[in-house]
Amino acid sequence: MTDDTYLPRGLPDPVPSPEGLGTEYWAATRNHKLVVQRCQDCRTWQWGPEIICRSCGGEKLGYEQVSGKGTIFSWQRAWHPVHASLKDAMPYIVVLVELADAGKVRMIGNLLGDREQPVQIGVSVEAVFEDHPGDHPFTLVQWRKT
Repeated sequence: MTDDTYLPRGLPDPVPSPEGLGTEYWAATRNHKLVVQRCQDCRTWQWGPEIICRSCGGEKLGYEQVSGKGTIFSWQRAWHPVHASLKDAMPYIVVLVELADAGKVRMIGNLLGDREQPVQIGVSVEAVFEDHPGDHPFTLVQWRKT
């Protein structure tokens, strides 16, 4: 664990899919903006990125910025490391957040703060952008209670 990241170094770096579907998302997070894919035909939001709209089958998809505010839809406190670099970072809290202004789109991330804090479904949270500098810099979206 480091002072500037929630989870320790050593985990695999996230990368956009080979099809490039997540490239715009990762570029936006580097600028501390949260974007979600949206169909330009039927205006349905969707996450994760796809090449066609899950609602209408349309192929005109783009990304639109959202507020980064939402509520905890579900959560889990992880007590067992799923990667060797996590063995000294337990527990940590994984949350599924339903975004306030993107339909019923839900995103996953870690809940920042006390690792043993009480967590309740429906609690308001906001996105926090955690920068990871280096040869292949990226920014993770984490969540904190508001």
